[in-house]
Parts: sequence; C-alpha cells; structure tokens
Amino acid sequence: MLSMFFWAFVVGGTICVIGQLCFDVAKLTPAHTLSLLVVVGAVLDGLNLYEPLIDFAGAGATIPITSFGNALVHGALQEAEKHGIVGVLTGMFEVTSSGISAAIIFGFIGALVFKPKG
Repeated sequence: MLSMFFWAFVVGGTICVIGQLCFDVAKLTPAHTLSLLVVVGAVLDGLNLYEPLIDFAGAGATIPITSFGNALVHGALQEAEKHGIVGVLTGMFEVTSSGISAAIIFGFIGALVFKPKG
C-alpha cells in the first residue's frame, strides 16, 4: 500500500517538475505549458503508453493535466471503433464532459465567493 502512494507521488511529481521546467528553463507561458502537457498525454495514449502508466502510478498519472489529453484521445478512439469518423468528435466530448463541466461550475462558484483582484 505504501509503495502505491510512493509511486503516485513520484510520477505525479515528475510531471509537475516537467511543467515547472517548462516555465523556468524554456520560459514558456502557462498556456504553452498547459497545451504541451495535454499534447504529451494525448501522444502517450495514442502510443498506448499512458494506460500502463495509470496502472502503475494510479492518481499520480490521472490527476495531472496530461490525463486530460489521455482522456481526449482515449474517448475519441473508443467511439471511432463504434461510430467511425463521427465517433472521433463525439467521443472526445463524451469522456471529458464531466471534467469540463466541473471546472466551469466550480470556477463560477469560486468567482462568486471570492473577490477578484485586478
């Protein structure tokens, strides 16, 4: 049980370190870094490498933003098998809709509760 927590911490922390290095060393903006990590997750899923990472690290691989890219490609590929090219478009949104909806709802609630600066 403890090793599961350890590897989740190591893998999740490594993804976060990569993101921080994009900020500090490569001088990428947050939008560029976010896009890069989503694309990396999508490419890893396309190569069938992200699912083994999730099996190994659990939440260490499902919580970071790379998991969003994984979910987009995974949903698109699943629905493409069932419905063809139309499934590619619908599958991406079907799998990720709950995460996108939660981000919008909680962002709205946060904007109501806290006073924005600027």
